[in-house]
Amino acid sequence: MSDCNHDCSSCSANCSERKAESFQKPLNPYSSVKKVIAVVSGKGGVGKSLVTSLMAAEMQRRGHRCAVLDADITGPSIPKSFGIHEHATGTDAYLIPVSTYTGLQIMSINLILENETEPVVWRGPVIAGAVTQFWTDVLWKDVDYMFVDMPPGTGDVPLTVFQSLPVDGIIIVTTPQDLVSMIVSKAVRMAEMMNVPVLGVVENMSYYTCPDCGKQHEIFGASKVQDVAAAFDIPHTARIPIDPVITTMVDAGEIEHVNAEFLTELVDNLEKDLPLEET
Repeated sequence: MSDCNHDCSSCSANCSERKAESFQKPLNPYSSVKKVIAVVSGKGGVGKSLVTSLMAAEMQRRGHRCAVLDADITGPSIPKSFGIHEHATGTDAYLIPVSTYTGLQIMSINLILENETEPVVWRGPVIAGAVTQFWTDVLWKDVDYMFVDMPPGTGDVPLTVFQSLPVDGIIIVTTPQDLVSMIVSKAVRMAEMMNVPVLGVVENMSYYTCPDCGKQHEIFGASKVQDVAAAFDIPHTARIPIDPVITTMVDAGEIEHVNAEFLTELVDNLEKDLPLEET
């Protein structure tokens, strides 16, 4: 509406903007988060947590204050990647995320379970509620970029994140196989339904570089990331190699030490597409 003042509380009109914003949940009054980027895929096992962690660590290295909200409640792997095993603390007003040695803020279900290997056997609505609480009840202190590590698929939790959090854009993670490229379309179409822009697509396990001859081998078939990006008009792409060094460092909880130069251009573009407001 041309005369809209964007204050839904004083308006009875049932417009599209009202529908899009009516489910968003407020942050804890002591928290501040400027930009929210969700990392998604239509299936599991493609490396969403790896991409989430690497991008957050790279943004942190650039001087931004970053955070990771681990929304994969039944399969949390973010704390292990950063070498975090302690519990989150809290007060009557809020939960306090655990910070890595570089200051990156982390919240995951593993940080509040008595035993980090304890399985989470909850129904969908309870899991979705926990994710919402990670947004509303956690003290996110002066966060410039929050990365949300999503569970696979297009079910309760992704829907909750898109509706409850002010998501500025998504990064889709895939691998070279035809099946996975097809499944990417589900994530793209869900983003379109929720009016969330797709900022980029990352192809994990894209190639392997022989340490002897330096030749690149596409173990899982020819790269399809450019084709997928072109088909869905996705502006930015990146390819992550199969690298045993990365695997070893992640297993050791040293992901912040990984030299992720293969993501440099993508992160450059995220800074341009989602600039921080001057304060």
